[in-house]
Amino acid sequence: MISGATGLVGEQLLNQLLSDPAYGKVITVVRKPLERIHEKLEQKVIDFSQLPAVLAGLKADHGFCCLGTTLKTAGSKEKQYLIDHDYVVWFAQGCHNAGVSRFAVVSSIGANAGSSNFYLRTKGEMERDLQKIPFAGLHILQPSFLLGERKEFRSGEKIAITIMKVLNPMMVGGLKKYRGVQASAVAHRLIQEVLSETVGVTIKHSDCI
Repeated sequence: MISGATGLVGEQLLNQLLSDPAYGKVITVVRKPLERIHEKLEQKVIDFSQLPAVLAGLKADHGFCCLGTTLKTAGSKEKQYLIDHDYVVWFAQGCHNAGVSRFAVVSSIGANAGSSNFYLRTKGEMERDLQKIPFAGLHILQPSFLLGERKEFRSGEKIAITIMKVLNPMMVGGLKKYRGVQASAVAHRLIQEVLSETVGVTIKHSDCI
């Protein structure tokens, strides 16, 4: 079961899950139907404010969450927190109720529940609260800047991507975890982490993705 399948990482993840022989069915939890048909794809169109109750009756083994937004897109800190924290935790709880034993989520480098930065604090609180759900395995990826072709044009991000590609080779040692990372690589690592059947909480940065 996957949420956030329309985003940069989520779209890559959906593609990889559908082509992976390890998975017989992939359930996408979405606000609007995806314009996609695949024999392994099942779409669950929901109101995210009704999570986790709206997932009642579903069954799955693994859960993946790629939900996330920007302050500009959300329109307010309150709305961003709702999406980046509440929806993620509610979805995770719904997954656990559906029998999911292993859950993987995309967070951010620097996530810290005690941070003075709103975005990093939100991600940190999300990670903290996910750890309260008794999954057999919780896999948290903390990538730095995500590289890949986005559906919407953001001039600032285009410039940042160009700069990051130049800086990446120079980031060595302790700086490696701040390297930009391809969205497809993040998606691949999410699947590998879940299939590894590692017990407990694991956290991986860009240099391990």
